[in-house]
Amino acid sequence: MANGLPYNFGGLSVENSSYGNSNIVILPVPFDKTSSWIKGSDKGPRAIINASRNMELYDIETASEVYREGIHTAKAITAGNARALSDKVRKKVRGLLADKKFVVVMGGEHSVSLGTIQAHAEAFKNISILHLDAHSDMRGSYEGDKYSHACIMARAKEVTRNIVSVGIRSSDSSELKNINKRNTFYASDIRKSKDWIKKVVKRLSGSVYISIDLDVFDPSIMPSTGTPEPGGLGWYEVLDLMESVMRNKKVAGFDVVELCPIKNNPAPDFLAAKLIYKLLSLKFA
Repeated sequence: MANGLPYNFGGLSVENSSYGNSNIVILPVPFDKTSSWIKGSDKGPRAIINASRNMELYDIETASEVYREGIHTAKAITAGNARALSDKVRKKVRGLLADKKFVVVMGGEHSVSLGTIQAHAEAFKNISILHLDAHSDMRGSYEGDKYSHACIMARAKEVTRNIVSVGIRSSDSSELKNINKRNTFYASDIRKSKDWIKKVVKRLSGSVYISIDLDVFDPSIMPSTGTPEPGGLGWYEVLDLMESVMRNKKVAGFDVVELCPIKNNPAPDFLAAKLIYKLLSLKFA
């Protein structure tokens, strides 16, 4: 306990954060083994928890206090490599879903998403993935590792063919054969479109898993990522999309990954914490 608040997401009391009393579980996965540029995403979960303890717990837009649903912060999962990590995350999330918990996985690099995507695909039939990212992540393998952060959507594609990617602005030519152009919404096209959100929602199936790489945001508001790319989305663009998806689809779970904290700049950490709380507010309001 620090600053008088328990060390968990939101700084919640035992009453609002015990496993038995909680409908929501936050699962930290501080893993950063395959990052190819700026290291430090393994420190992301702790930074998000620290920032979350300074949030107001009343959400203005939904006029709700989602923490009353109970938000339990689980013990962090670690492993020596990305494949072993995926297996551990899959097993853990499978158990949480069996207990009827709504699961939020908090990375760590983007490779941490595979296990939770697999577990949700087992639990929810015909699930689609809404993938928010600056990068396509459709390489077959990267630096000799097919479980690399740069391959996460190629691995997810083995679980479900319905992947809708939003905010993309960086790809390697080797990925083009794996990219479904109809389901890819490039940032350069989004800024010219008035109905892009409707088109995204239309591409999704009834049940949706959301995977958010924080570099989907423009680096002017989210510089704390391992691979920042110019031309990203803004806060309200992402929230407008999330609101529409939550309203029209059954969101089964989500992850928020790739926060790479910068010393003496906690604003991006707070953005990540607020994003998680905002999505939970939209889900449960």
